[in-house]
Amino acid sequence: MPGIIRKAMKEDLSILEEFLIRANLGTSGISDEDACSFLLLENESGVLEGTLGMETIAEYGFLRSLVVKPGQVEKEIIVLFEQMVKLAKSKGMRSLFLATNKIVTLPFFNMLGFEKVEREELPKEFYQSEHIRHVLNVDNSLFLKFSL
Repeated sequence: MPGIIRKAMKEDLSILEEFLIRANLGTSGISDEDACSFLLLENESGVLEGTLGMETIAEYGFLRSLVVKPGQVEKEIIVLFEQMVKLAKSKGMRSLFLATNKIVTLPFFNMLGFEKVEREELPKEFYQSEHIRHVLNVDNSLFLKFSL
């Protein structure tokens, strides 16, 4: 049965953090306000099955914390990205960026419309974010951009 995607609320912060920690992802930089820039994929019983977040910096969004439980169908993951694009547009974003260190994911992200960019092409405002500075220090990180 298909899942339900909804925008997270401040009240979801602890559940979101627990979900990310179980996936061995960091939660630094996620405040009550930031939680509202996360989408939650829930099953019909309201159990969290996946998430995708966006860190807003100036007129750009940096996607983070894509986590889905095993068994999620590709269609639900694609809908999660489509809903994030709608959220970004509603916030007046110009572009979305993401980082990955898994080269096998490139065809999937390319199918969604993301294109590889060099680090030098990242907005200078990104260097103010602790989370993004951490990602920049991972040697094998690739950066991708989606123009809105």
